[in-house]
Amino acid sequence: MTGAAPHVPVLIDEVIAALAIGGGETLADGTFGAGGYTRAMLSAGAGRVIGFDRDPDAIAEGSALVPDARLTLIEDRFSQMDRVLADRGIGPVDGIALDIGVSSMQLDRADRGFSFQKDGPLDMRMSQSGLSAAELLNEADEAEIARILRDYGEEPRARTVARAIVRERPITRTAELAAIVRKALGFRPGQKSDPATRTFQAIRIHLNAELEELEQGLAAAERALKPGGRLAVVTFHSLEDRIVKRFFRERSGGTPSGSRHRPVLTGGPEPSFERVAKPVSPSVAELEGNPRARSARLRSAVRTSAPAWTGGVQ
Repeated sequence: MTGAAPHVPVLIDEVIAALAIGGGETLADGTFGAGGYTRAMLSAGAGRVIGFDRDPDAIAEGSALVPDARLTLIEDRFSQMDRVLADRGIGPVDGIALDIGVSSMQLDRADRGFSFQKDGPLDMRMSQSGLSAAELLNEADEAEIARILRDYGEEPRARTVARAIVRERPITRTAELAAIVRKALGFRPGQKSDPATRTFQAIRIHLNAELEELEQGLAAAERALKPGGRLAVVTFHSLEDRIVKRFFRERSGGTPSGSRHRPVLTGGPEPSFERVAKPVSPSVAELEGNPRARSARLRSAVRTSAPAWTGGVQ
């Protein structure tokens, strides 16, 4: 393979170890991005990798980033992977990697509007279609904006920020929004963290339905994996990690025991995953080289031969 991905993906060695790739196996990279995980899978001996991404830029540039005949790129959501693979006559796969959230490629491009580090149009659309962040903030009422900031950004002063956004509308640029949030929350230069981070996270997650996509994507991966197949998921904040943790706990039969108020349900489906690994965080060395990795967490497990469960994460 030639060419180079713009960024080294987080926990790459740990993800490849969790996937335990055998020679000639077929794997799926549900969040292709800049192709980092895919390159590592192919280097580890994968016979074929199917890369999914809803971002048309990632798909358009992917062949140049990873020019390998063993790679198939598909512009679609990873929540649809089982259906898409079946439609293409690709049987159950041996491993799946998911790197949840926004990619470094999206963050670093000001014109995509994901980050307040560089001024750009307030966009944040992963698929580059549908409602933009600017349209959302300029049209939604104060209560709805506050709910989004509270639910998806865990912003303790969501109402204060929402009120400031409504007061300063219309807003069209990332720098404008960041300045409004900082002023509303009394940001001082030199503070350890920028309060605008929570607002940008919340809007992006809501706009792209990221938590719903994750829940549906985990279930799709369960359906797409063959017995013995491995699933490795990297998350970057507590909302995502909570969903993955709950999914693996339930699907491996580890649902907490009941009480006299909430007895255990018996006769449920057989565990569809086993060998659920302890969560893995980046090493000190990785954090020194890539500060963006500081909140990353890897969870992984192995597919059993039991039928896939019906329904999503409970």
